[in-house]
Amino acid sequence: MLSISALFFAYFVEYFLKHVPCNLCLIERIPYIATAFLVLLVLFFNKYEKIILISIGLLFALGAIVSFYHFGIEQGFFNESLVCATSNIGEATSAKELLEELGKKSVSCKNVTFMIFGLSLATFNTIISLAISGIVLLKAINYDKNK
Repeated sequence: MLSISALFFAYFVEYFLKHVPCNLCLIERIPYIATAFLVLLVLFFNKYEKIILISIGLLFALGAIVSFYHFGIEQGFFNESLVCATSNIGEATSAKELLEELGKKSVSCKNVTFMIFGLSLATFNTIISLAISGIVLLKAINYDKNK
């Protein structure tokens, strides 16, 4: 439910409030999308709960790292990487298209366009991802005790 709510909020900010996400913002959605599918697997098949819990915990741990990196870019601790500077390079099929894509303006990862209580969404995502990762991994460690 948390994953669906977080995704709903992200899409609300993007499509209704018209804040275009940067590439890292889009990457930070991956753990939420994957978790929604993994939870559906558990609900339908009622198997592999511990493996799925570990997978969700690791996905959110990686998501926390990406979010912290994004937060660091926003604060000037890190420089923007190639991920931030490009938009659809993977879709380019020729050298000409690649050059055109590189010449387009993309949303910078360092520009915060939406804040809540003075904090960027990358900051919130770092905290939430760390919390989810810790809770889920602890649940996976204690899985056999609680079953």
